[in-house]
Amino acid sequence: MMLTTIVLLLAVVLVATVEAKYHSEYKVMPGHTVKNKYTLPMPHTYTDASELPKVFDWRNINGTSFVTKSLNQHIPQYCGSCWAHGAMSALADRIKIARDRRGDEINLAIQFILNCGTEIAGSCHGGSATGTYEFIHKVGYVPYDTCLAYEACSEESKEGTCKHGNYKCNKMNTCRTCSSFSDWGGFCSEIDEFPNATIAEYGEVPGNPDALKAEIYKRGPVAAGVNAEAILKYSGGIVDMPHEDRGVNHIVSIVGWSYDEASQSQYWIVRNSWGQYWGELGYFRIKMGGNQLGIENSCSWATPGSFTELNFPCNEDGTNCVKKTTYRDAFHASNKGRKIYTAKQE
Repeated sequence: MMLTTIVLLLAVVLVATVEAKYHSEYKVMPGHTVKNKYTLPMPHTYTDASELPKVFDWRNINGTSFVTKSLNQHIPQYCGSCWAHGAMSALADRIKIARDRRGDEINLAIQFILNCGTEIAGSCHGGSATGTYEFIHKVGYVPYDTCLAYEACSEESKEGTCKHGNYKCNKMNTCRTCSSFSDWGGFCSEIDEFPNATIAEYGEVPGNPDALKAEIYKRGPVAAGVNAEAILKYSGGIVDMPHEDRGVNHIVSIVGWSYDEASQSQYWIVRNSWGQYWGELGYFRIKMGGNQLGIENSCSWATPGSFTELNFPCNEDGTNCVKKTTYRDAFHASNKGRKIYTAKQE
């Protein structure tokens, strides 16, 4: 009886240990070779620290928010794509800032990066923010998210529904639409003319608070690395863990900073990509200075090049936005033998 109890206790300890381990989602891919691509001077080179306000938050500029929506990388199944979420949220924020909040909010297709950016940016098994920026800069665009829903899958992932899908890089997995139910003669089609955004320049921020504040204040939110193990069970308040590991294993985005009267110190305001049920509606706060949890030492940025505000109007079924292709109602291997329609656009 005692032996059985000991075995059960050991099993509980083992399970708890396995559950507690956080696998790093930060990974530099073999094709990611250019971490900095810019010619214009960075804000810290022309901004005096005395110019920087005590409190600054892109969510509240004179009562107006310039940040885009919170995201959740973990649905419909787990995918270690924090690097894409942090990078694309910061870029989408900067587009919103550039547009002075005019028009509908523009959000970017993270699934496209998972489909096509695996050599440079990353996959569900990890990647980097600078790799994401390099990939988009090289390809020349990232579609808006109405082109491609986030599925939390990349080609190598066998998690959940991923093993049944096709996540190869092709036109169908860049932008697509579906006309109707297949029983009604419907089909799915690639879209070749689609709204997109581009990157003009990108790079890393020097690892000190004043340089980071200058970048955020002058140009917008940034992607940032962090040790996520320390915040897995974060339930609110200002993180102050000066002795915790500073090794980066997760990517988030910093949208501003504020001041805590009780401790008389500043703190960063950080958006995560674990849904709004986590933390403080998807955000956390962490004490500024000392590079706590690695938050200040691996930040990156990108400036928008262009973004579609006047689109080419595609038909509902997309047929006038395809140069030459085969239309299918299904792009998953499990759906064979359905209707195929071919059309040619000159």
